[in-house]
Amino acid sequence: MIKMLAACGAGVNSSHQIKKALEEEMKNRGYNVKCDAIMIKDITKEKLSQYDIFARISKTDLGFETDVPSVDAGAILYRIPSMAKPVYDEVERIIKEKNLK
Repeated sequence: MIKMLAACGAGVNSSHQIKKALEEEMKNRGYNVKCDAIMIKDITKEKLSQYDIFARISKTDLGFETDVPSVDAGAILYRIPSMAKPVYDEVERIIKEKNLK
């Protein structure tokens, strides 16, 4: 199972929309993905280290360095397929590059 973390300001709306979209699209592409949603302020280095990919709304200074690859997933929120496709492609690229299963 590939573990992803989606984060937004409140951890309620945007991150859950991104979570749902990523799980659905990656399933359609043949991947077993589980995505959690969280408030950006609740992310710690230890918590983030439990995930394979970090899907963020925007580039945010977390206050620490991490080896977890991150993807700017904000474009998913526009619900325009041509804008979301590059996000999904980047997630798939990371999955393949890291040989995640």
